[in-house]
Amino acid sequence: MLDERKLRVLHAIVTDYVSTREPVGSKALVDRHNLGVSPATVRNDMASLEDEGYITQPHTSAGRIPTDKGYRLFVDKLAQIKPLSPAERRAIQAFLSGAVDIDDIVSRTVRLLAQITQQVAIVQYPIQSNTTLRHVELVSLTTERVLLIVINSLGRVEQRAIELPDHDETDLIALKSRLNDSAVGRTPAEAAVELGLLADLPAPPGVQARTRIAVAALLDVLSAEPTTRVAVAGVPNLTRFGDLSHTIQPVLEALEEQVVLLRLLDQAATGDTVTVRIGHENDYEPLQSTSLVAAAYGSPDDAWAGLGIMGPTRMDYPSTMASVRAVARYVGRFLTEG
Repeated sequence: MLDERKLRVLHAIVTDYVSTREPVGSKALVDRHNLGVSPATVRNDMASLEDEGYITQPHTSAGRIPTDKGYRLFVDKLAQIKPLSPAERRAIQAFLSGAVDIDDIVSRTVRLLAQITQQVAIVQYPIQSNTTLRHVELVSLTTERVLLIVINSLGRVEQRAIELPDHDETDLIALKSRLNDSAVGRTPAEAAVELGLLADLPAPPGVQARTRIAVAALLDVLSAEPTTRVAVAGVPNLTRFGDLSHTIQPVLEALEEQVVLLRLLDQAATGDTVTVRIGHENDYEPLQSTSLVAAAYGSPDDAWAGLGIMGPTRMDYPSTMASVRAVARYVGRFLTEG
């Protein structure tokens, strides 16, 4: 266990290296930070930190840089995640408040995270198994075809074109009313039971035929597995970091793999905390030159997913963690209250 003075030296090294992108020497630490000890003491502390694997010397006669172990201790010793300023919170709210549905909120969120962190942002679409049906609409395309539109409680819109022979506007209004009575306000499983009963109700032949066609199409929409995927933004930000110059190609390839990104978020975005995976803490080898800062958003009772950013291990962890937490909380409120 490091004593308090060595922790202050490590904190100063991480802070300076993130800021300057240059290895940090003992003289710079003494000049820039009020450590309260002599340069010789700082040199001895740096030697101890290096022996214990918290910092390393990339080149002979150069200063030191943090290792993955050093970054981990730095993050673990953060007393708390610094709050965003009122202006930053207002900017997040203004950017996201105009979203109209879940696709729009995910798109806005991933772009916002990339902009405010200057990293690669990753946002998982929420799993929607516990959502309810909000509205069913039928729109006549031709005398033989109808567009079925289904909107759930998260605002996701699904559409199906179906063959519905010999219908008129009065038929559609009556059919739409029956479908909404059976489905709206219910989960997909609950709606499926009610729709099955609706399809079996006695009715004139033409009405019953149209009802069964529409019910079958609606059940097909409801039975589809929730789309589990991620949105990515800010990939060009990777080119700003010399840290990744030798590993950028495998990182880019990994960012194309939805399964890899989903697994990373599933592992990291748990509970009501911000999780940081640094360098070799990432199980996926091509991403072991990067760090992932992630958080969960939403409600386990409604829709739950993860979001985060990926960047070089040399990142501003306090600011990045604050941004990820703030955005996750706002998006969560959008889902549960919107």
